[in-house]
Amino acid sequence: MILKVNARLEKKQHLELKIMIFISPKSTYTINSVLTLEELQYQSTLVELLQYRAIHQSEKKAYTFLKNGESELITLTYGELDLEARKIAAKLQSLNMVGERALLLYNPGIEFISAFFGCLYAGVIGVPLYPPKRNQNLSRIQSIINNCSAKLALTTQDISETVEKHFDNTPELAKLQWLTTDNDRGSLELTWEKPEITSDSLAFLQYTSGSTGNPKGVMVTHGNLLHNEQMVEVAFGHTKQTIFVGWLPLFHDMGLIGNVLQPLHLGIPCILMSPVDFLQKPYRWLQAISQYRATTSGGPNFAYDLCIHKVTPEQMETLDLTSWEVAFTGAEPIRAETLEKFTEKFAACGFRKEVFYPCYGMAEATLFISGGLKSQAPVFQTIEEQALEENQVICASVEQPETRTLVGCGREWLEQKILIVNPQSLRECEPNTVGEIWVSGGSIAKGYWEQQQKTEETFNAYVADTQEGPFLRTGDLGFLGEDGELFVTGRLKDVIIVRGRNHYPQDIELTLEQNCRELISHRSAAFTINLDGQEKLVVVAEVERRYHDRRQKSSAVPLAEEKRKLRDRRDQYSIDHGFTLELSEQPVFEVIVNKIKQAVAAHHGLQVYRVLLLRVGTIPKTSSGKIQRHACRRGSIEGTLNVVYDSNT
Repeated sequence: MILKVNARLEKKQHLELKIMIFISPKSTYTINSVLTLEELQYQSTLVELLQYRAIHQSEKKAYTFLKNGESELITLTYGELDLEARKIAAKLQSLNMVGERALLLYNPGIEFISAFFGCLYAGVIGVPLYPPKRNQNLSRIQSIINNCSAKLALTTQDISETVEKHFDNTPELAKLQWLTTDNDRGSLELTWEKPEITSDSLAFLQYTSGSTGNPKGVMVTHGNLLHNEQMVEVAFGHTKQTIFVGWLPLFHDMGLIGNVLQPLHLGIPCILMSPVDFLQKPYRWLQAISQYRATTSGGPNFAYDLCIHKVTPEQMETLDLTSWEVAFTGAEPIRAETLEKFTEKFAACGFRKEVFYPCYGMAEATLFISGGLKSQAPVFQTIEEQALEENQVICASVEQPETRTLVGCGREWLEQKILIVNPQSLRECEPNTVGEIWVSGGSIAKGYWEQQQKTEETFNAYVADTQEGPFLRTGDLGFLGEDGELFVTGRLKDVIIVRGRNHYPQDIELTLEQNCRELISHRSAAFTINLDGQEKLVVVAEVERRYHDRRQKSSAVPLAEEKRKLRDRRDQYSIDHGFTLELSEQPVFEVIVNKIKQAVAAHHGLQVYRVLLLRVGTIPKTSSGKIQRHACRRGSIEGTLNVVYDSNT
């Protein structure tokens, strides 16, 4: 990709930027952006950027938070946010916390945003985390506190009182200094001193989801954030007229960097709601887009699935989605079927297929890595499954059997570069070959906090034969289409290898959902265990609660006893032909297991060694909702999963 920027000075101290991006020899894209010279000057840190907004857009609404996802609870202007940030920062500076790490433990809301900027204003390195619940396992928070050597925690009075109940069993929390930011702090803002920070200074630590291991603290700088925000602006086609609506968790990179910092970068409003309010009633998300005439909003694939299944025809009659210009989707595998069904269902509300914006990113690259053109519909590519198992890409038609349709995640933007590299030889892959996705550019973070070896392995990769680098090794597998479109096929560490062939766990999990209605959507995991030198496939999945009830009502004896009696009756029938066998209905869990085994065998040619059916809400997940396959594997071996039925017992 080649980037050309032509700039000329216009009247009223405005700089007109015409950016011509050559995606390929046959494809160009032109973006016009008008920025003031003052705005360009305030692009070195987020502190300077917010101060600029507070001076020039003091009364403009920055963030609005919806109560129950519906009515306006509280709004915050740029001037008010600047004032709150200075108050919190002054308190932090009085405690000599400059340069220290501070946990940010908040429920979704305005308080988190104020505290986040308070840390930036104080030169304190914030660590956004979800606040612990009353009966929650605190191992993740404990490991993060130990890793970053946090000395302080910022939160609200209510959360502080809840957390205090964990102090006896969690000394890591007890030793922290606690600061509640929803109390009146007087006129401390007058004592605030602007921190000595630059674009290379750490802004905060974004801890990874831990989907393939323990969470690691990604060191994100002010420069990383501003570069990524510029990429998102250009790639998404944002303007001063853009309006955001978001429900994503603010402690997660997509919610924080996408829904909070992008509006600040543009100087535009953002309407927010709690993720819980969305999950309880997905209609609220679409209702807010309709009511506020939002142009940009999005989330993972499961969010669109929820709307497909939960939004009623009566609710649809109240929706007008014609203002929606960018419906971004990422953070988990993007399913072509979901995009098609959502478009089909909400076309009557004014939604267009071209609005969908599949994209790819990760915390180690700040957030955004690749995305398509705002004006184009998503790119689909159907390939042969058998070839994919051998890391080859052979195009096929949708009508062909044993194929897989992938959704393109766009292309590289600005000066960022994407390579597909063989993870073993570290040489760039030939065309039509699946390899590891490597990325370089201004958004790549500085590394992992206090983990030098992992930083070296992940952030400082060089191509073996050309010595080109350094690159970020994403750990994701994929390939580039002829026009530079990126297709992500799976996680390198999650790939299931049986008899020398690659199988992607997300494909097996999708097969389960499509063929076993008794399972909860997006709540299953497929992985292998080594048994006597052979890789055996194991499946764990949450089963709908109503089937628990059926199991309990239909069986008055323990399941093991029920199985024994069934075997005895079959044995009696085999030796006494005068015996009349009257079998009761097969136990419901056995039916589910048989469905799972038959579906996996039919669609993937694999034998499932073991099936573990779990109670609702107990499958190991990351803080951002991703299934932790490695934790599922460990739990199946150690016997720590909340199992309602084990096919091997």
